[in-house]
Amino acid sequence: MAINRRDFITKGTAFGIGLALTPELLAQARQDYRSLTILHTNDTHSQIDPFPETHKFHAFKGGVVHRAQKIDAVRKEVDHVLLLDAGDVFQGTPYFNRFNGHLEMQVMQAMAYDAMTLGNHDFDIGIQGFQDAYKKNASFPVICSNYDCKNSGFSDIVKPYHVFEKNGIRIGIFGLGIELKGLVSIKNYEGIVYNDPIAVAKDHVRILKGDLKCDIVICLSHLGYKYDEDKVSDRILAQNVEGIDLVIGGHTHTFLKRPDMIIRQSKGQTLINQVGYAGINLGRIDFFLHDKKVKSTQRLIEIGAKMQ
Repeated sequence: MAINRRDFITKGTAFGIGLALTPELLAQARQDYRSLTILHTNDTHSQIDPFPETHKFHAFKGGVVHRAQKIDAVRKEVDHVLLLDAGDVFQGTPYFNRFNGHLEMQVMQAMAYDAMTLGNHDFDIGIQGFQDAYKKNASFPVICSNYDCKNSGFSDIVKPYHVFEKNGIRIGIFGLGIELKGLVSIKNYEGIVYNDPIAVAKDHVRILKGDLKCDIVICLSHLGYKYDEDKVSDRILAQNVEGIDLVIGGHTHTFLKRPDMIIRQSKGQTLINQVGYAGINLGRIDFFLHDKKVKSTQRLIEIGAKMQ
């Protein structure tokens, strides 16, 4: 028997929060609704191996082999998956120093990532270094909307947005990077102009939802979740920009056990998620679409040798 549509919609009165369905109901929902699963990482920082047994906080956690196994398990479970990363793929272990980013790109390509945005540490070997690692090993889109790259070596790699279509759902993705000044040596991002992320986000939501008729708009953000000082963050972005369904965040290494939801006075709402760092977690958001309503469920998938 199909799920009662009214029951399914009302269970998700708040977008992304409180929609708890059994595996059986989720399976039925995928038959009765257009569904899409988003898997995401951030700030993996060249953590190729799991953390050692002696690590104070994360013993046995992480590791690209275990991450790949979890990703493969989800892809066997559901048909329509996007795998996304919110930046800072580089820097943090001797693997980066030894292979200059090539290994990280090879790993992401092998896992079939669909897109990434740029973090500040992805500039640690400069534009040319990133180019070399990416062009020789990867083919997924690199998306950043508020870095004007036309006068840099990134002009043929970094795109302002990308539209995917899965299960009849149009998904528009744009990216926002943190201001590099003060974080990255100037010579490593020469020619890149930083633009205001709020203004850029508004423009890209208009393009993606208005002009390109996307059903879901996702921002890959390396702005950071929130700050004590007056600085643009994912929360400020969500409070000030209408039409973003999901912000996948990075930079602040924030562990969110469940996504944060920003509800604006206009009744618009945006889901924000960030899953720590070093690949010890994999975020999962399942979207369900009916008419123009978008509902979601979420879960946090732990990665590591002893994770079930």
